[in-house]
Amino acid sequence: MRLGLATLVCFFSSVWLTECAPPTCYSRALGLGKEVMTLLDKIHTYHRTKTCAEILPTIFIDVHNSCITTKFRDFLYVVLNHPNPYCRKRPRIVLLKRKIQSLYNIITRICWRDLVFLTDDCEGIDTGHSRPYYAEDRLQLLQEER
Repeated sequence: MRLGLATLVCFFSSVWLTECAPPTCYSRALGLGKEVMTLLDKIHTYHRTKTCAEILPTIFIDVHNSCITTKFRDFLYVVLNHPNPYCRKRPRIVLLKRKIQSLYNIITRICWRDLVFLTDDCEGIDTGHSRPYYAEDRLQLLQEER
């Protein structure tokens, strides 16, 4: 009985330990990107911050897009220099500012060589619709099929 119980405890502790792996740069960037997008949705719908969100540019975060660094820099400038002092002090705007600064630092400094940019569609960050990116070998195959 004790041997079975000890085996069961060891099994569940090993399962628990395998799920405690530290986040990688890539997973942290993806997770923080999702957090920023949900926070932006809340800011745009919440009645106290809806007027503050009117000045914010539209952004759709895609960490695989190489234009994200310039768009983030511009977006961060707008959030940091919001013309309304009331909006600068709102807790959700302050949280948004912190998360965007953190994600910008992760993308540009910490994970600079770890992230792979699959597209350079700057319009996709503004509209949310990214056109597919084909590498040269894939383009050659597409042209041969026609």
